[in-house]
Amino acid sequence: MTEILIDELMEKSGVGFGTSGARGRVEDMTPEVCYAYTAGFLRYLRASGLLPEARPVAIAGDLRPSTPAILAAVARACEDAGHPVIHGGRVPSPAIACFGIRHGMPSIMVTGSHIPEDRNGIKFNRPDGEILKDDEAGIRAQRVRLPEPFPAVSPEALPEVDDRVRTEYLRRYLDFLPGRPLDGMKVLVYQHSSVARDLLPELLAALGADVHPVGRAESFIPVDTEAIRPEDVQLAHQWAREFSPDAIVSTDGDADRPLVADERGDWFRGDVAGPLTARWLGVRRLATPVSSNTVVERCGWFEEVLRTRIGSPYVIEGMQQLLERGGPVAGYEANGGFLLASDIEREGRCLPALPTRDAVIVLLALLCSARERDCRLSELRDLLPPRFTASDRLRQFPTERARAIIAGFLDADGQPDAQAIEAVFGGLAGRFESADTTDGLRMRFENGEIIHLRPSGNAPEFRCYNEADSPERARELNRACLDILRRLAGC
Repeated sequence: MTEILIDELMEKSGVGFGTSGARGRVEDMTPEVCYAYTAGFLRYLRASGLLPEARPVAIAGDLRPSTPAILAAVARACEDAGHPVIHGGRVPSPAIACFGIRHGMPSIMVTGSHIPEDRNGIKFNRPDGEILKDDEAGIRAQRVRLPEPFPAVSPEALPEVDDRVRTEYLRRYLDFLPGRPLDGMKVLVYQHSSVARDLLPELLAALGADVHPVGRAESFIPVDTEAIRPEDVQLAHQWAREFSPDAIVSTDGDADRPLVADERGDWFRGDVAGPLTARWLGVRRLATPVSSNTVVERCGWFEEVLRTRIGSPYVIEGMQQLLERGGPVAGYEANGGFLLASDIEREGRCLPALPTRDAVIVLLALLCSARERDCRLSELRDLLPPRFTASDRLRQFPTERARAIIAGFLDADGQPDAQAIEAVFGGLAGRFESADTTDGLRMRFENGEIIHLRPSGNAPEFRCYNEADSPERARELNRACLDILRRLAGC
């Protein structure tokens, strides 16, 4: 047996924890690395009293070509540790997490979410939900043993798919929304390579929608709901003209982040969909990262809004704080992922808490809101104050270089340097007013515009978020800021 400390494995393999689980290049996510990470997770849960002997572990994966091999290594690690595997097959990340929470067992999702096909990841869930940052530290401290020689692992050895994972996730929403609340709504489902591409049409049709699948892809497409590809912007407008739908819906690769377009083919921003979803659910308190649109405070719909660092573990920690002050409590991210910390009661029916990112609840909330108000989806935006965001990122941008650029806008004490900021961005946004360094550097200018710079937590990308009083100005700011960052980086 070969022993290795998970913390050392992170350094040697290049596969490390990001904001939502372990991520790395496919070539680095060898069977040994994936086995070791899984063994460390299980060992940590046992040491924490969260995993009794022989308790099953639920596993699932997305549609990336590399996923089956990683799933096989994960399953082998579970079985070698004495934990039977329930194989959910290819289902959304929130579906496997929901199944685990409902049945009191850990769950593991093999997914790289929205990042490119040459990368993948493993998302670990405790029996009560996502692992948090303290859990990550506990996993890193585990020393695990690898069989020697390491056995061959094959996707063919995976157990038969247990359809309960999928059907229980569907029932979650069908039981909460009985009848046909979407009767007659024409909805296009942009399938691409989303793991929910077959589940979504089934669910929406059961709720009465007239469903038309479009855009199914044979290869993996890294759809990022926070930085929507120009191709997807064009496709949505094209489909809106061609099919005249009431809405277009989709998700990212593992279906924990939503994409919703109105009848004109204009995609909703995640941080606009979030407040609308929360209002439809009757949420009183919200947690959301600093990168989200300030419209959530300006609308006045909620008793309390708590700002957090970017990443679902921080949103979950924020929701836990808010629960102490009374619910219902939820959270959302700028990417659109919606987290439900409280059970939601409506007309004698219950939607159980699901404290992990989910896409489906957002799609249903917007569609049902439009139907209940007898309005078009585009008119839902008019319920909110006019405040707009745009975001994009520089790909293949080393994290160290991004941090060095941000450091150039700080003084010796790590505080925002107004002179340095205005020297670079003053010609674009005017006089600097204040900044938030909770996560990256979020700069507010006297004209109310916002420039937020942040290295990605799970990919070599430098992200830029902008906020302004018109969509055109937000996009203009975003393009100009990315040009400035390219010049600063010398690329």
